[in-house]
Amino acid sequence: MRITKKLGLLTVLIVGMSATTVNNDRLYEISKNIEIFVNVYKELNKNYVDDLDPTQLMRIGIDAMVESLDPYTRYISESQVASYRINTEGRYQGIGAIVKKVGDYITIIEPYQDSPVVKAGLQPGDQIVKVQGRSTKGKSLEEMTQVMRGVPGTTLQLGINRPSENKKFDIDLERSQVSINNVPYGGFVSDDIGYVVLTTFTANASKNIRTEIRKMKEENPDMKGLILDLRDNGGGLLKEAIGVSNIFVEQNLDVVSVKSKVQERDVKYKTLGVPMDLEIPLVVMINKKSASASEIVSGVIQDLDRGVIIGQRSFGKGLVQNTMNVGYNSRVKVTTSKYYIPSGRCIQGKEYDNGEPVDIPDDQRAQYKTLGGRTVLDGGGVTPDVKIPNDGTPQIIEQLDEQNILFAYLNKIASKFPAAGEEPEEITFTDFAGFVSFVKASDFEYESKNSSIIAELKENLKKDKQLTLLSEVEALDKKLDDEQNLAIEANKELIMSTIEERLAARQHYQKGKFFQRLKNDNEIVEAISVLNDPGKYKKLLSK
Repeated sequence: MRITKKLGLLTVLIVGMSATTVNNDRLYEISKNIEIFVNVYKELNKNYVDDLDPTQLMRIGIDAMVESLDPYTRYISESQVASYRINTEGRYQGIGAIVKKVGDYITIIEPYQDSPVVKAGLQPGDQIVKVQGRSTKGKSLEEMTQVMRGVPGTTLQLGINRPSENKKFDIDLERSQVSINNVPYGGFVSDDIGYVVLTTFTANASKNIRTEIRKMKEENPDMKGLILDLRDNGGGLLKEAIGVSNIFVEQNLDVVSVKSKVQERDVKYKTLGVPMDLEIPLVVMINKKSASASEIVSGVIQDLDRGVIIGQRSFGKGLVQNTMNVGYNSRVKVTTSKYYIPSGRCIQGKEYDNGEPVDIPDDQRAQYKTLGGRTVLDGGGVTPDVKIPNDGTPQIIEQLDEQNILFAYLNKIASKFPAAGEEPEEITFTDFAGFVSFVKASDFEYESKNSSIIAELKENLKKDKQLTLLSEVEALDKKLDDEQNLAIEANKELIMSTIEERLAARQHYQKGKFFQRLKNDNEIVEAISVLNDPGKYKKLLSK
């Protein structure tokens, strides 16, 4: 017995010494490499042939370090803290508009409702040519954004150029606290099917969803189904994800757990509030851009068999970040753990190899069971119960946007579509021929995947002196010269509906955009169909 006890004690001592040795070795490696990094930085700054910007040089090193891990671990400099606050809180101090550099100047793209920009009478297409009397020509977007943000109540002097009216003028704009509505639209998509869209899980997301549902129920007490649209919703606050789930599921349920390599940080989160409706048939809509908190809500609804998920497989972001202060008003956002939903599965859809995402094939994903016994998979985001093919935005529309052609055309025709009243009304755009003529007269250059492949092939054939093949490829290249027109014509309906949406956004902001989108949304049609067919709805939720 004594020998056994001694052996046991010796084993504990050896393991303890081994752990201490490993820990000391790790601390030594950290200390050594920090010293090497600092010394390299000093030598470069001191001896490099040209003058270096020490801040920029260090920023490159920090960015390279965090980017090697995953896309969400990142350094947030002092100048980026305001943008970080917008993404997490849904509010900031500034002028209240999405702006973009178009040509030489920062240009207003989309004002927020009731913002300082709107109150000052500014509109999409207006160029900010001066700030506080100084020219903005050639200034970067980040630089100008920092200048324009400031303390609410302070005045900002702007010089404006309005190309649509060939007009220049100066204004004094008063900065204010700008709040971005995370529930821009709610209403009925049929006589008794309600619809509400949530764009981001910022503060009060669950409260705002409850408010919209309450309004719809007051308008129609016999409402028999609800569509919650989380498409393109990139996530946000965990608290709000739990709150939105809690609208439809019971109180005091474990809905999310967080696990990390430090066991003391593991946490289980319960629904704390009183649910609003445990019975109403529910459809949650997701797509490839639905991430993080959107996947928690759709995953909870699916795992508890509380509603039907429709759309495309979600993005697959099940990683949790915590933000730490690293001095001088800068922060580092670090991935510390992973999310798990009621079935026990993790929604993280990708692994990372030196910072690059790698998809996990379905046959490598573990199987879990919903509350009612349906099979679901982990490690690949949330797979819808009803899959609707969607290849995303066509390349031609992406390039029309990147080269600001759609934006310029909207500036040209916007005056022909004045707002009819306080509430949105459907817009119908019919002049597709006019749009095609505008594109032809512009400097638009369409670079398709085919043309880039052929350009590379031609270059390789020239190098290898494969002249016969080269002539055949050049002949094919000539046939593709009209590819731009063919691509525009092939996407006629989508281009027209995009123009209609953006015109609606100019009239009634985000509310107008989502109202107009319902006109041409085939996925909403499918959601209504499921909710109007109780047998199909029940079957989708059955084992």
